[in-house]
Amino acid sequence: MAITVTEAAANRAKSFLVNRGKGLGLRLGVKTTGCSGLAYVLEFVDDLNDEDQVFENHGVKIIVDGKSLVYLDGTELDFAKEGLNEGFQFNNPNVNGECGCGESFNV
Repeated sequence: MAITVTEAAANRAKSFLVNRGKGLGLRLGVKTTGCSGLAYVLEFVDDLNDEDQVFENHGVKIIVDGKSLVYLDGTELDFAKEGLNEGFQFNNPNVNGECGCGESFNV
């Protein structure tokens, strides 16, 4: 099981952690919501939980809880700028479908 991070996403995550002044890394998870059932969650991590798995790429740690890892295994976290829009993108091979607004997905 693995989560990968592109260099662009790693650089952006590092800048967030530096600006924040603390943190072990970013937690990537899923929550139940939206039309299709699941949505991605990204948040700062200051302490690890017992069930956490840690993946490190380009000097950034991505922490995933065991329940979310089932849905996220093989996901690549990327960061892209397109015109005035910028943000993290989730390239998840497990996704079977997404809602029309792109806010949620199902596996």
